[in-house]
Amino acid sequence: MASLYIKDSVTAARVGRVAERLGTTKTDTIRRALDALEAELSSSEPRKAENSLIDRLDAWRAAHPLPSPTGHQADKAFFDWLSGEEDVEDLR
Repeated sequence: MASLYIKDSVTAARVGRVAERLGTTKTDTIRRALDALEAELSSSEPRKAENSLIDRLDAWRAAHPLPSPTGHQADKAFFDWLSGEEDVEDLR
């Protein structure tokens, strides 16, 4: 006989409470829930898979495009200026 061990104590307790309210065993409660879920899945159109990370990043990038290039060069002088080591006048 196969067994199913529910490691999450909160979920196991929920199954127990539902089984008690239904007047059935935990096994029958889970079986009924799975039967209902399978029926729902077979009667509805297939669920679309979650967008891949690449798809989500592409969508984010489309919604948040980069600003136009400034023409300034990001060289050592620029990064020194960012860290406060050079004056703005040195970059011109």
